[in-house]
Amino acid sequence: MLEIQKRLTNFFYITLSLPSTAMGFALSVQISALSWILGTKYGLEIEDIGLVWAAGPIAGIFGQVFFGVWSDNVWLWGGRRRPFIIVGGILAALSLLALPNLEIVSGALGIEGILGVAIAVALALDMSINVGFNPTRSIIADVTPEGEKRTKGYTWMQTISGTFGMLAYVIGAVSGKAFLIYFGAVLVLLFTIIPPFFIQEPKDFEHKEGTNKTSFREGFWAIRPLWGFLLYACYRVPVRVLEIEVNNYYVEIVCLILTIVFIAQTLLQSEKGRSKAEGSRIGFQKVLAAHSFTWIGIQAMFIYMFSFLQYRFPEYSEDGVGRVIDIAFLILNGVAAVLPAFVLEPITRKIGRVKTHWICIGIMALGYAGVWLIGYSPIMIYILMAILGVGWAATVSLPFAIMSQKVDQAKMGLYMGLFNLSVVLPQLVASLGVGEYISGVEDKSLVFVICAATLGLSAIAWTLVREEEGGEKVASASGSGH
Repeated sequence: MLEIQKRLTNFFYITLSLPSTAMGFALSVQISALSWILGTKYGLEIEDIGLVWAAGPIAGIFGQVFFGVWSDNVWLWGGRRRPFIIVGGILAALSLLALPNLEIVSGALGIEGILGVAIAVALALDMSINVGFNPTRSIIADVTPEGEKRTKGYTWMQTISGTFGMLAYVIGAVSGKAFLIYFGAVLVLLFTIIPPFFIQEPKDFEHKEGTNKTSFREGFWAIRPLWGFLLYACYRVPVRVLEIEVNNYYVEIVCLILTIVFIAQTLLQSEKGRSKAEGSRIGFQKVLAAHSFTWIGIQAMFIYMFSFLQYRFPEYSEDGVGRVIDIAFLILNGVAAVLPAFVLEPITRKIGRVKTHWICIGIMALGYAGVWLIGYSPIMIYILMAILGVGWAATVSLPFAIMSQKVDQAKMGLYMGLFNLSVVLPQLVASLGVGEYISGVEDKSLVFVICAATLGLSAIAWTLVREEEGGEKVASASGSGH
């Protein structure tokens, strides 16, 4: 084991953050370029763009849970997370290279029409990211003690990742989308292949009482607050892909009712007086319930920002709108890069992670309301994006630290994958449900009303999550050192 890992130095936290940074950079490239390329170069309509974006959440539903469980139970190349990080990075880099070359891919495969190829490439990219993303986050929990040092690990992860995410939007604005994609492919490759060999992973973990077996039933019951979202995904994805005409919203109404009931039941449960295993399960479910609302709003912003700006600034060219998007997301990620390690982590030591998080989410809800009410100039959009960055900084750092304290350390890959369902299932609602609504209304700014409402609900839900008292336990590393 390297001395920097033994002492948990800042340089080690930086090294530990690079694989996750690579996957985050790939997502930043996707956010910056995908909707723009599909809308301008290939002329897809907003509903079709939403369908392409739905490929990512679909990949996440299966990919992160599967690869998370797999990475919990293998040991290869000196680690259980290492092989997935490396393979995921290689596949993600190759998928990025396909984004600006959909017509070449289409011609090579003999497929007519860009939509199907775009969905396939987006699915390949997101599946590749899912191979690596879960292990890049799980490895932080594997090698850091519970408590403040683990929170520091995840806040440093976001600071480094956010800094490079900011770089992505700078490159996109200055050098263009094509250069950004090729630069991203190289960076992803380097940051996933090299750093894992400088991190020694622990091989053995102690199971929490009553949690030593993994089963489908355990995982399915653990995501009970998300059952309404899951039912919606199982219904809406086939209907949209197969273009089945449905003239009513009965299933959507049932899904909404189930979501409200299951989330309300979860949030109102008390962990007091329960066994340790039962209390941990309830705590984990509360995190899922609270986090799910966050991602409806955030994903809706990522997908439909282009349409919103076209509506608010009809005098702007497509390239002009693209530059506004790059600058806006540059500011969003700039704030999210600075805050976690240098502002949020010190605050969490004083008032706790959960309270810090729900305050940040509340600020983001107000920012979304501001975009709708006063976002009538690029300058105002940029100012409001800085406010949104407060919530974004918390979203991509603190929930991982909060969640990791409530689950079995030996099953971190499984629970990190299940936790990801609170991201990808709501993303499908944003991609399909919100997309259908926004495409049918003239006022595209209403997307930010939806964003404000869902983030407001999320902030309220987070107030019902109990703060865990952090320990300082971590598994002892075994095997050969580096």
